[in-house]
Amino acid sequence: MPTNLMRASAPPVAARSSARNVNIVVIALTAALVALQLVGLAILERSHAHAMQAPVSREPVGCPEAAAAPVPEIPYD
Repeated sequence: MPTNLMRASAPPVAARSSARNVNIVVIALTAALVALQLVGLAILERSHAHAMQAPVSREPVGCPEAAAAPVPEIPYD
């Protein structure tokens, strides 16, 4: 009879295993989201650095030919 009492008082193994599996899945999803954020940040940083490489002049760019060209008006409805 003491053997039966010890078995009855033991917690079920399946519930612990299920909770452990859920924790593993949650940790894996969190790691995947963090990795995606890091990849996105790296892409954003690269595109920003690439955009900053283009030469930017502080003086307005003018084209002498553009001033003499006629500009057609667009009719509105």
